[in-house]
Amino acid sequence: MKIAFVGKGGSGKTTLSSLFIRHLTAAGAPVVAIDADINQHLGAALGLDESQAAALPAMGERLSLIKEYLRGSNPRVTSTATMIKTTPPGEGSRLVRVREPNPVYDACARPVELDGGAVRLMVTGSFTDADLGVACYHSKTGAVELFLNHLVDGRDEYVVVDMTAGSDSFASGMFTRFDITFLVAEPTRKGVSVYRQYKEYARDFGVVLKVVGNKVQGQEDVDFLRAEVGDDLLVTVGHSDWVRAMEKGQPPRFERLEDANSRALRTLRVAADATYELRDWERYTRQMVHFHLKNALSWGNERTGVDLAAQIDPGFVLSEGVAAAV
Repeated sequence: MKIAFVGKGGSGKTTLSSLFIRHLTAAGAPVVAIDADINQHLGAALGLDESQAAALPAMGERLSLIKEYLRGSNPRVTSTATMIKTTPPGEGSRLVRVREPNPVYDACARPVELDGGAVRLMVTGSFTDADLGVACYHSKTGAVELFLNHLVDGRDEYVVVDMTAGSDSFASGMFTRFDITFLVAEPTRKGVSVYRQYKEYARDFGVVLKVVGNKVQGQEDVDFLRAEVGDDLLVTVGHSDWVRAMEKGQPPRFERLEDANSRALRTLRVAADATYELRDWERYTRQMVHFHLKNALSWGNERTGVDLAAQIDPGFVLSEGVAAAV
């Protein structure tokens, strides 16, 4: 299952995504965790110290390798120079899977040991001095989008992505790459403002969106969120001494997380697992093509000097069956 955590800055989306990753890993599930926010806090939330987090290999800096591997023998993609963040897979492309070894994981993923297991962590990469004033952060997150376009995941496999803050993810088609999106919202007017934007933007794309109320202190906060987001409110989370200790660099064993918050994480997994039966690979592929054509017309064709519409394989539909046959 592909799962996104979104929300305004300071909402707690990174903390909640890290808790969910710990919950899945403790249950023995295979997990790929991706920090797609250039602020790069997910590693620290998973227990890495500052030097360990800084040493994580950035996907954005290994884009050439990623492109070369994913391109495979696809005859419609004439060179890696013509691949952009939205390039879709086709016959001959290499697909990636959650459990396998491959050169992309070798170059970009690092195992992070957690209670009860380990997670593969990948990061888009933060801005460097060379990027300041001349680069858009989408030049970093584009590597994540290309990876997700070529990813085939199955039941009881999880890819958890901590997205960029606010509604900025709508600047690309990456918001359609997920089975479910958890929007973390505080019980304030500002806290639910991103929800309204997300709901409006995602309306025509079949995005499954559920709200996780965070920093909830009582029934009044629950009632406020329910009034603002209605049935999209899935669960609420309150104060956590465990999280407080984790933020100080002294987390207890994960099994000591408060019962109420453990139940909330189980609710998130049940909701995510339920979307497996709703998967529509044809729609997923169609949306991929839609955003590729938009990007091709707006900047890609001019940037690469070729008609990127020719990269679309009209007979190809990404699916678990295609992955098994490769």
